[in-house]
Amino acid sequence: MSYQSAFGITAAAISGGAVPLAAVGQSEPQQTLATVLCCNCGVPIDGTSGLSMCYDCIKLSVDITDGIQRESSLSMCKNCERFLRPPNQWVHAQLESRELLALCLKRLKGLTKVRLIDASFIWTEPHSRRIKVKLTVQGEVFANTIIQQSFEVEYVVISTQCPDCAKSFTANTWRAAVQIRQKVAHKRTFFYLEQLILKHNAHRDTISIQETKDGLDFFYSQKNHAAKMLDFLAAVAPIRTKKSEELISMDTHTSVRSYKFTFSVELIPICKDDLVCLPKKIARASGNIAQLTLCNRVGNSVHLLDPQTLDTMDLQPATYWRQPFTTLATSLNLTEFVVLDIEPTGVSKGKMSLADATVARSSDMGRNDLTYYVRTHLGGILHPGDTVLGYFLSNVNFNHELWDTLNQSTVPDVVLVKKSYPRKKKNKGRNWKLKRMAKEYNEMADSGNSMSSKQRQVERDRVERDYELFLQELEEDPELRSTINLYKQANSQNPGQQALPKSSKMEEVEHVDVDMDAGDHKMVGVENMDVDHAKDSDEEGPDDGDSDDGSYEGSLPEVGLDELLDEIDELTLEDGYHEE
Repeated sequence: MSYQSAFGITAAAISGGAVPLAAVGQSEPQQTLATVLCCNCGVPIDGTSGLSMCYDCIKLSVDITDGIQRESSLSMCKNCERFLRPPNQWVHAQLESRELLALCLKRLKGLTKVRLIDASFIWTEPHSRRIKVKLTVQGEVFANTIIQQSFEVEYVVISTQCPDCAKSFTANTWRAAVQIRQKVAHKRTFFYLEQLILKHNAHRDTISIQETKDGLDFFYSQKNHAAKMLDFLAAVAPIRTKKSEELISMDTHTSVRSYKFTFSVELIPICKDDLVCLPKKIARASGNIAQLTLCNRVGNSVHLLDPQTLDTMDLQPATYWRQPFTTLATSLNLTEFVVLDIEPTGVSKGKMSLADATVARSSDMGRNDLTYYVRTHLGGILHPGDTVLGYFLSNVNFNHELWDTLNQSTVPDVVLVKKSYPRKKKNKGRNWKLKRMAKEYNEMADSGNSMSSKQRQVERDRVERDYELFLQELEEDPELRSTINLYKQANSQNPGQQALPKSSKMEEVEHVDVDMDAGDHKMVGVENMDVDHAKDSDEEGPDDGDSDDGSYEGSLPEVGLDELLDEIDELTLEDGYHEE
C-alpha cells in the first residue's frame, strides 16, 4: 500500500467517513477474538475458554489449599533426639535436613489432593520448638484451569521418650552386651578407644555404657547393633571375641525363644614401647627376626621392631592367640639416659635411622663414669645432650620363660625406646580439650572386692594420672592427634600458647598409631614420647631443642589452633561429658 493511500484511509477514519473496501486494497483480513468481561473486575478475558472470571480473580476467590492442615505436631525423643515416624519408627533427622522435610510432609493430611511444586524451611529459633515449612502447590479448579498457591505450615515439636530410651532407664532391658577387657595395669588404651568411638560415632546405638575396673561394657537393645561394634573394634585393635547366650523366656506353643547375648572382647596385652621376647617358632616364621623386639605400634595387628637391624614384623591376632605370651617389660620399667655421643651408620628405613650411641644413666651422672655403647633406631632424632628413655638390661634377670631361651651374649646392655622431653614444673591450662562419653561406674561388679575408701581414692588417682599422661602424649605426637578430634577450650586464657603439663617420671603412656587400624593398645605406654617422636623432631627440624645448655624450652611440640575443632552443640554429647 502506498503512502498516499494509507494517508487517505487514516484521514477518512478520523473524519468519521466510511472507508470503501477498494480503498483498503490488498490488505490481509484481521481475525477478531471473542472476548468477555470478568464478572468480578471487568477485565477483558478470552470468551472461548468458558470462564467468567480472570485468573487473578480465580486465585482470590478459590482456595485449593482448603482441607490441608496448617498446623501439625512432631514427636521428638528428648534423650536421643530422634523423631517419630508413624507408626513406631524413630529416625535421626537434623534441623532443616531433607529427612526432616520428608517427615514433615508425610504428617500433613490432604496434601494428596493437590500437586506439590516446592517445599522449604522457614528459619525459626532452635529453642522455640517450632518448625515452619513453606509449601507451593498446584490444583485444577475449573476445566483446563490450573492455579498455583503458596502457604505455610507450622509444626510444634513435642518432647517425648522413645521406647529404647525408656528401656535404658530400667533394669535388665538389654538384649546384647559387648564387654571389652585388657589385662594391663593402666586405662590409657580405653581413653584412646573412647576418642575413636566418639569420632566415628560408633556408640550411637548403645542404650547404656558402664565403666568397670578392667574395661568398658556396652549394652544394646538388638544383637545386630552389638555386631556393628565388634566390626569396628576388629578394625582398630587386635582382639579375640567369645560369644555366649542366655535363655530368658520361651513360648511353648510357638517355640519362640528370647535370648540375651554377651560378646567378650579381649585385647592383646602388648602395648606400644613394650619390650617383647618372641618365641623361637614365631620369630623364625617371621623372616628369622630377632627374638628381642620392641612394640613399635599397635593397630589391628601388633607391629614389632628389631632396634638393632630395623627389621619389622606384624604379629597377627590369630598367631598370638595360638601361642600367647607376655611381655618382658613395660613402659613402667623405662629408665632415663643421657646421650653423650651419637654416630649414624647410614642405614635408614622410613623415619628410623640406625646409629651407634654412647649413653649414661641420668642417675649415674656425677657419681660414676659408667657409660654404655648401644645401637639404636633413633639415630635421626637423637643428638648429644638429649635425654632418652630405654630399658636397662645390664645384670638384669627376668622371671620369664622366654628370657631363658635367649642367647645372653647377644642381649644389649641398653635398649633405647624413645626421646624424652623435659616439661615445665608448673602445669598451665591447655587451649584444647577432649569430649568424653557418659559412662556409669559398675559398682556392683566391684562390690565383692571390699575396697576401702583409701583404696578407691588410690584407684581414682591412678586413672587421673593415666589420663594426664594420655593428654601429654597427644601434645607430643601430631600424628596421633590426627586420628581423633580435639576441640578448642572456650575458657583458655592464652589460646595462642600451648600449655605444657607437669612432667612425671617415665611411667607410662603408650603412643597410639595414626592408623585407624591402630586400636586400643596404641595409647598404652609411657608418659613422654615414643619411637614416633621422631616424627615431631623431623617436622621441627633436626636441630630443634638442641641448645648448648640442654634446655628444651620451646622445642616441645605444640597443638596448633588449626588442629582444633569448634565445639558443636548439636552433637549428642552433653556438656557433662566434656573433660574440662
